[in-house]
Amino acid sequence: EPQAFLFDEPLSNLDAKLRVSMRLEIRRLHNRLAATSIFVTHDQVEAMTLADQVVVMNAGRIEQVGPPTEVYRRPASRFVATFIGSPAMNLVPGRVTVPGLVETGGGQLAYDAAQFVAAAGQSVEVGMRPEDIVLAAGIDGVPFTREFVEELGATRLIHGTLAGGSAVALAMAASAELPGEAALRIAIAAGSVHLFDAETGRALRQSH
Repeated sequence: EPQAFLFDEPLSNLDAKLRVSMRLEIRRLHNRLAATSIFVTHDQVEAMTLADQVVVMNAGRIEQVGPPTEVYRRPASRFVATFIGSPAMNLVPGRVTVPGLVETGGGQLAYDAAQFVAAAGQSVEVGMRPEDIVLAAGIDGVPFTREFVEELGATRLIHGTLAGGSAVALAMAASAELPGEAALRIAIAAGSVHLFDAETGRALRQSH
């Protein structure tokens, strides 16, 4: 009856179906034994589904510690934002025009100035989760050029270019049909926009 279990990528050599079933079995064992388990993995799905607390490490340094949902919705750095989540968070270069408004890719997006602190004229990286993006024609927002769509059954991934780089938006397959034209614009709620320091990569989140 050990007090702790150490797992070092135990599922990495299994096929996809067995990997899912073993992930569930490990979680059941953990719940039954009520012992601390340290699980090392490069698979962010395993980390999100198995952990009560996720420790994201980069080059031997801890980038962030927290519950899976907090790490996903409030990433502390560019590395965490792009490592946790599939597809990863979109990151595009931007410049703050006034607090609460950032310019990128020929358009402007509002962000929550109560969450992020940035000075007017500051260069930033703007982060957007694919599922938070709304694509439409004839709206205010940042231009998005659609390239192709991945149909995944329950969801679809819309790939394209945004602010000169690749970007992806996620939509439910049951939602309304996408506009036929390739030239679209994105809309996103201010509370879903993330700002990262262009040099350090750290989130410009207000300290509380």
